[in-house]
Amino acid sequence: MSRTRSGELSRQGWLLASPWAVILLGFWVYPFGYALALAFADYDIFRGGWRWVGLENFAAVLGSGEFWSSIWHTVIFTAGTVPVTTALAILLALALNRRLWGRSLFRAGFFAPTLTATVVIALVFTHLYSQGGYLYRLADVIGLPVPDRGFLFAESTALASVMVMDVWVSVGYYALLFLAGLQSIPADLVEDARMHGASAWQRFWAITWPYLRPTLLYAVVINLIKSFQVFTEIFVMTQGGPLGSTSTAVYYVYMMGFERFKLGYASAAAFIVFALIAVFALIQFRLLSFGRGAED
Repeated sequence: MSRTRSGELSRQGWLLASPWAVILLGFWVYPFGYALALAFADYDIFRGGWRWVGLENFAAVLGSGEFWSSIWHTVIFTAGTVPVTTALAILLALALNRRLWGRSLFRAGFFAPTLTATVVIALVFTHLYSQGGYLYRLADVIGLPVPDRGFLFAESTALASVMVMDVWVSVGYYALLFLAGLQSIPADLVEDARMHGASAWQRFWAITWPYLRPTLLYAVVINLIKSFQVFTEIFVMTQGGPLGSTSTAVYYVYMMGFERFKLGYASAAAFIVFALIAVFALIQFRLLSFGRGAED
């Protein structure tokens, strides 16, 4: 290939990649760099003045009890939703993988909440949890203790109520992931095990589980990251209340940046949350992939 022809192909390649490069630089690289610079500065949003403060914002965030309280609420939210969502999704996928009448209809029905905007679902559940809402009345009828003003107005039930909604929304999506994993299992392998007398539990543990393990790893890590970033539900349903009992990490960053206008402090908090998410994701990845090499 001549040098002229090679140069023309190179220019065409850069031309084709330029729209994505512009988006990458404008919407990812520049905001990331701006936020990083902001984390080391005291920025006055009204006057536009910058003052370099070094690690002062990071030290203030790490020394804030309100920040660690939001981290604790996020950990509770994650620990309460990820295992429940994963377990229910696997059971649902196993049920949908069987030959049932109307199987496609059930799959579409369980996946429908994933296609609905989170804001809409959050508004619906806010009504259901309120005094006089259907879930409130149902709990009252079957004799469960109900708060006077609704589930979202009591410290003891507000965060749990948001977690229930998150599980309901997420199960269908992860069930479809596990269903795809189940359908990748060779049917003759399962039939051969059945003919040799393997029980249902033996077939699940020896055949189904190894095939599902990569899907499980992906689903848990993605769900963990999503749970650590929970914001929309909190913003719509509770605004971090009552008395800060549902203030999660990302909502805390929003509150500091856009309600109290401490942008440098909020940027530092965001990078600390980013580091914590990376550490938790890495731990999950190492735990769930442990022993996989030996099996491969």
